[in-house]
Amino acid sequence: MMPEPGAGRRRARVAVLISGRGTNMAALLYASRAADCPYEIVLVASNVPDAPGLRLAAAEGVPVFARAHQGLKRAEFDAIIDAELTRHGADHVALAGYMRLLSPWFVERWQGRCLNIHPSLLPAHKGLDVHEAVLAAGETVTGCTVHLVTLALDDGPILGQARVAVLPDDTPESLAERVHHAEHQLYPRVLAAHVSAATDPAALLARLRGLALALPAAEEKLSHGAPGFFVTGGKFFAYFSENHHGNGITALLVKASGVEEQAALIDSDPDLYFRPAYFGPAGWIGIRLDGGEVDWGHVEAWLARSWRASAPKRLAMLPI
Repeated sequence: MMPEPGAGRRRARVAVLISGRGTNMAALLYASRAADCPYEIVLVASNVPDAPGLRLAAAEGVPVFARAHQGLKRAEFDAIIDAELTRHGADHVALAGYMRLLSPWFVERWQGRCLNIHPSLLPAHKGLDVHEAVLAAGETVTGCTVHLVTLALDDGPILGQARVAVLPDDTPESLAERVHHAEHQLYPRVLAAHVSAATDPAALLARLRGLALALPAAEEKLSHGAPGFFVTGGKFFAYFSENHHGNGITALLVKASGVEEQAALIDSDPDLYFRPAYFGPAGWIGIRLDGGEVDWGHVEAWLARSWRASAPKRLAMLPI
């Protein structure tokens, strides 16, 4: 559930998938305990029922789920995991030593919201036996990479990297240990930055501005202390609201048909819609943008509808 107005900005809900010790999971979990961390860990799941990381997560009060994958097709197993992610309200998935390839269905469903950490400076040394490959190549620098998960193995967009020196007497084990230390520093920082981008007011306003100003004769100016969008020769059709009077909400305000529709919308989905202060009595509706995953098609449709209700008749008939 999203917080009530005044409860502060919602933290992103992250599920972590592991197969072993879960040391990167632990790094993400303990980082999430900081007061200013933008995410929380809501589930740790594994394809290995006796994975040691599950015991750690459970001891820290995090819900856990485990199911052996043997005997199940890849997509069947991923559907089981996805159901748990949905049940716990996950917004993002962090792979942390999850030693199982994901099905195309799962990757596409979580596109842009599924991260992985790999113990090399990608695109170098994809796959397994990374540290052996680094030493065999005589490299003096290696590291780790956090990237978005795509259908190609270890090939998604890079979100962050940390460099680690290779020492002359390194073994695969000694090198792996130092790279692990770097992973534990890198992953929480990159995950925090990634989930923050989804709820960052400046980024949300930029996306909203692009949609609003693409409408015919649309202009922008400050109104009531907030960015407002109006039709030339007409009225305001939308406002961007950020923490209005300390309510902790980032939202789009648009015109509903009246207070009756406003009430019906809030009743149908109180996590998305709310009655905005000052604008509410006039039938405007607030649409929250701070939930971690905005349906921009839905936002665009509301902007177009509100624009038509505000535009002069000569413009309102234009196709948009």
